[in-house]
Amino acid sequence: MCGISAILLGDTKATTAAVELHESIYYLQHRGQDAAGITVCQGGRLYQMKGNGMASKVFQEPARLTENLPGYGGISHVRYPTAGTSSASEAQPFYDSPFGLSLAVNGNLVNSTELRSFLDLEARRHVNTDSDSELLLNVYAHALHELGKSRANADDIFAGLREVYSRCKGGFACVAMITGFGILGFRDENGIRPLCLGSRPSTTLDGAMDYMMASESVALTQLGFTNIVDIKPGAAVFIEKGGDPQFRQIVDMKSYTPDIFEMVYFSRPDSTMDGISIHRSRQNMGRKLADKVKEILGEKGVEEIDIVIPIPETSNTSAAVLASCLNKPLSNAFVKNRYTFRTFIMPGQKARQQGIRRKLSPIKSEFRDKVVLLVDDSIVRGNTSREIVLMSREAGASKVILASCSPEITHPHVHGIDLADPAQLVAHNKTRQEIAKLIGADELIYQSLDDLKAACFDAVEGEKNITDFEVGVFCGKYQTEVPESYFDHISEIRAKGKKRRSAGEEGPDAKKLTLVANGAPVNVQKESETRPETVNTSQEDISLHNFATER
Repeated sequence: MCGISAILLGDTKATTAAVELHESIYYLQHRGQDAAGITVCQGGRLYQMKGNGMASKVFQEPARLTENLPGYGGISHVRYPTAGTSSASEAQPFYDSPFGLSLAVNGNLVNSTELRSFLDLEARRHVNTDSDSELLLNVYAHALHELGKSRANADDIFAGLREVYSRCKGGFACVAMITGFGILGFRDENGIRPLCLGSRPSTTLDGAMDYMMASESVALTQLGFTNIVDIKPGAAVFIEKGGDPQFRQIVDMKSYTPDIFEMVYFSRPDSTMDGISIHRSRQNMGRKLADKVKEILGEKGVEEIDIVIPIPETSNTSAAVLASCLNKPLSNAFVKNRYTFRTFIMPGQKARQQGIRRKLSPIKSEFRDKVVLLVDDSIVRGNTSREIVLMSREAGASKVILASCSPEITHPHVHGIDLADPAQLVAHNKTRQEIAKLIGADELIYQSLDDLKAACFDAVEGEKNITDFEVGVFCGKYQTEVPESYFDHISEIRAKGKKRRSAGEEGPDAKKLTLVANGAPVNVQKESETRPETVNTSQEDISLHNFATER
């Protein structure tokens, strides 16, 4: 799971696209903390900065963004590693030569082995990393190259995408930039990964419009964009420099089934996604979960509960509604350290375990001699739950009940969230009672899958276009066909990543990369404009090759 955004300013003389993209990254930082990157365009020249770490680390001099990254359009990415490793070489956006193509991907492909074979033996294209996003980039770049044109028009941009949808299988949402021409956004034919588009009047050119795309609506609304629409499954939108959005249905919509884990955990509560209010969906989850608590514990068991305590922060909304429905007091008795990573996003099991107690600490007076009902959004490996239950007992709780807003996670997430190998999932091949014993809880309660779906459907605002949800993590039935070889491939990638980390190769502290490229050919006629005087001349201008140099 990653976060992506793209912007095209209506004023083509503007140089502040990177400033807007940098701001959008902070609204999407929760979607990925492993790496960040921005690529912008000024005329026929690309400027890029990317590297491992959070945005504040990669972009250490935000005041100089217009100097280092001048441009009127661009794309950005925050990465949470899925299929691939934590190498700095896999930080996005990626770049390829046809028409100066840059691409950022949120999602995961399930036929990487097949794609690598095609690119090697038929397309004869070199793939440099283990990232399946680079595979998607090369498939699209090959399709554009096969057009045989020195310059592409909008119809060509859309035509090249047919090859992407034909060959790339999985869940993905992508933003791309054609140097000097425009920005592009497209989404898988099941709508598993999110992408939306908004607009606002230009502040520097009367009558012009700025356009922006992002994984979540909050990144648009906070930057003043309105008229927000979701890109439909199997559809694309291309916005030419100085033009209006052009929408095209590239392939037929197979389904409209967004990943329900977006509502459970990943998305911000102030976002609306595919018509679903994330905040409202989590309120509904709390209401449904309260009914399940009554069903499992019975009237006497509910009476014993002294206090309801959410595990911050995603479950806060659900826990508040649940407490109200049970007529029990709510206490934010676990204090979250805001200067830590989300634990299941942290690369490496050891780092996740060490981060749990650093992340949460109990207010002991709220636990002492009480029957506590803890509410969490989900239970993945069980490490966090086990530590939380233990901390509750250490704080003096007489009985600990844990309730999850989602059902048991029993299968891998194949469409962009690297939850765990099946053997690491605490609910894999175990009963509810066995899981409760493993994590040390007196009682464990899960939301049912039907209730979770209903909670999300009931949060739709306006016209309901969604037909169902991607729920494979809970039942093993995915919206896309997943070849058995995919799971072997992911295991190999994980093993390779562990070897690299143990060997001391590029890790989270790798330096950020900066690229200034004047690639050939690009989809723009040569212009007489000169390089802005404010650009740092110590950055290397690479005319032919897409090499990244450390600053």
